Amino acid sequence: MRTTPDGRPVPPPHAGERAMLESWLDFHRATLALKCAGLDDRGTRLAPVQPSSMTMLGLVQHMAEVERNWFQRVFAGQDVPLRFGDEGEFGFALVPERGMDEALAAWRAEVERSRELTAGASLDDVGKLSEQNAAVLGDDGVSLRWILVHMIEEYARHNGHADLLRESIDGVTGA
Repeated sequence: MRTTPDGRPVPPPHAGERAMLESWLDFHRATLALKCAGLDDRGTRLAPVQPSSMTMLGLVQHMAEVERNWFQRVFAGQDVPLRFGDEGEFGFALVPERGMDEALAAWRAEVERSRELTAGASLDDVGKLSEQNAAVLGDDGVSLRWILVHMIEEYARHNGHADLLRESIDGVTGA
């Protein structure tokens, strides 16, 4: 597998649909980890882009919740609790006793669990949505293909937030 100079996996220029989707998702997962690298505890808790209260630590916690929600709850139909607080915060709330190392470990565990749950599945396999999400989408289920595309979009959007946060914290910019 080819990697970028900073170590992220390069999605193949030619691949089947499944490999392409999973490669882009892994690229964006690696981008989030890269954006967090080297920040001290103070930096992970700063919300430097006003009026937002978003932090790098909150973003990592949020993405752990997103992984858990789409792959365990929706796709696998498991009844698992939130890892980081209540439904309204969906991971963004910070607590003094939890730092970035713990949040990254939880996020990595959620990513691994996501991979396990989808390893033998077809892109056409369907997960069941909550009533609230079904009302928005107009259907009570979504395919694994839909979930993977949504996760790529979710990471890409939040990696853009991470770019702004990181640059505001310590001036680090880049991919």
